[in-house]
Amino acid sequence: MTRRQPLHGSAAGAIIAILAVLVLAADQFVKYLTITNLPLQQTVPVLGGFLQLFYIRNSGAAFSIGAGYTWIFTIALAVVAGVIVWKAFAVRARLWAVVLGALLGGVLGNLTDRVFREPGFGAGHVVDMISMPWMLPAIFNVADIFIVSGMISIALLIISGLRLDGTREREHKIETDPDSSDGDASGAARVEEGSSDIEVSSAGLVAEDVATSADPQEPARRDGAGSVE
Repeated sequence: MTRRQPLHGSAAGAIIAILAVLVLAADQFVKYLTITNLPLQQTVPVLGGFLQLFYIRNSGAAFSIGAGYTWIFTIALAVVAGVIVWKAFAVRARLWAVVLGALLGGVLGNLTDRVFREPGFGAGHVVDMISMPWMLPAIFNVADIFIVSGMISIALLIISGLRLDGTREREHKIETDPDSSDGDASGAARVEEGSSDIEVSSAGLVAEDVATSADPQEPARRDGAGSVE
């Protein structure tokens, strides 16, 4: 099977940018609907106890951890966004482009809240609204979904050995291991030499059988020579 050609840098960048914008827009739109339509800190059942809406403003991380250190999460989100943009210039694999684009959109969604929402710049509270009490006690948003999914996807891509440029780890190991290639070459040479010896021996046996078959009196002469001796 032929491997798909790697993306050009501009194409990979376009995929990452488009996905990031789409995820950011979806996240902010859902947050807008939440603020304008849901009561604050009141449960709104959607699918019974399976899915609920619960509008809160979170100053911390998941499970309200670090509620008094909002600015730390703002800096962390900004650093992650910067790293993703930096790595985007090296991306040539389609899967990496999709994953990084979705992750960047999620990071920018929460970073937008931290920067522009109350109570102030860099200390804004993130709008959360999705609750699944049967699975998690935390309340999250659309951006959180893409952040978690993106991190899991990155771990799977790393485990599978897919690099940012679209190549696999095993391909680089083969290219950077000359001893292995030399050993394979010498082994192939020995096999080829052995095959040649076998062919020569087989050819000699065949020639002898042909000569014997062409002269039916040869066995008799051999027997006679033996008797004289």
